[in-house]
Amino acid sequence: MSASSRLGSPLRIVRLSSPEAVVGHAVGDVLGLAAGIAVSPLPIVAIILILATPRGRLNGLLFALGWVLGLAALGALMLAVGGTGGASTHKNPATWVGALKLALGALLVVFGARQWRRRPKDASQAQLPKWMTAIDGFTPIKILGLALLFSAGNLKNAPLTIAAGASISSSGLPATQQVVTLVIFVVIASLGVLAPLVVYLVMGERAKSILRSWRDWAAQHNVAVLAALFFVFGLKLLGDGISILAT
Repeated sequence: MSASSRLGSPLRIVRLSSPEAVVGHAVGDVLGLAAGIAVSPLPIVAIILILATPRGRLNGLLFALGWVLGLAALGALMLAVGGTGGASTHKNPATWVGALKLALGALLVVFGARQWRRRPKDASQAQLPKWMTAIDGFTPIKILGLALLFSAGNLKNAPLTIAAGASISSSGLPATQQVVTLVIFVVIASLGVLAPLVVYLVMGERAKSILRSWRDWAAQHNVAVLAALFFVFGLKLLGDGISILAT
């Protein structure tokens, strides 16, 4: 007679989640946030303008580097704050993570409302910031600083990166796997900025017409796209925060 028969109940087999499954779940939590950062019209316009300067190749690479460093540094800061266990209790996100997402969500919704009021009635009349007309005279240091400002100091990208870092730190993953998840997040969040650079490096002069059409579309729809993204991800973070605080 088997042990399970003697106990009068079927043998229960407990399957622990594999590390890959846990990492996959963590990546899934931040994938949407990364996509929201990737769709950033103004930084895309900026790198296209930079690529059109006499030192376009060097300046474009510097801008991409600054963008990646800004996101990585802000995300790493959140991982350090949350640690490997401080952001989670009994495998659930800690209360402060829920409160943080709630605050960030409310902030994004407010910014979304402001952006929507500022949108031009006619998209063809949308204008880029005046400083962009002088971007061809920027030094490499200014290019790097501009990229850091667009990634880590942006009113949309900074809250989304902070929220992603909080989600990763509350996932219960070991430190190494948290870093891997953050790297995946940064790569996906950088696709929008890296796409013009890749097109430029691969196609050279032939890329000018393609990049010009991207620039014109992003410039015309920048405010409306930002307003929509603020609302969508603000509501998402509000929902996540409420869900965490309610458990």
